[in-house]
Amino acid sequence: MKVLIAILLIVGAIIGGWKLLEYWDDVEKDREAKQQAANVQIEPKSLPGLPYQLEGPLEEAYKKGAPGLKEWLEKAKRSPQIQDPRLAWIELDYVVQVSRSNPAEAKRVFADVKQRTPANSPIYRRIKALEKTYE
Repeated sequence: MKVLIAILLIVGAIIGGWKLLEYWDDVEKDREAKQQAANVQIEPKSLPGLPYQLEGPLEEAYKKGAPGLKEWLEKAKRSPQIQDPRLAWIELDYVVQVSRSNPAEAKRVFADVKQRTPANSPIYRRIKALEKTYE
C-alpha cells in the first residue's frame, strides 16, 4: 500500500511539474508577443482618418512649424473628412512642437486627445509615452 501511495505521489508530482512548465512557456510567449507589439513602429500616413488629397497641405503645415500646424488643425477640426486616429496623431505632433513655446497649450491639447482616444486605438501607446511629460 505504501508503495502504491508513493508511486501516485511521484506521478502526481511529475504531472504537476509538467503542467507548471507548460504554463511558464505560455507566460513567456505572451510576454514576448507584448514586447514585439510594443516595438512595432506606426507609420502615421497609414493611419485612417485623412483623405490623400489633404496630405500636401498637411506637409506644408509641418514645414511651417507649430504656427502652421495650429492653423491647419483649426481648419481640420471643422472638416468632417478628417477624423481620429490620424487627427489625434497630428495633434500630438503639434503638442510636441508647441511644448517649448507654450506648455499650457500643449497640455490642453494633449488632455483633449487623451480624453477622446480609446485604449484600443493604434496611437494609444504614443499617448502613454507622452503622458508623463504633458500631464
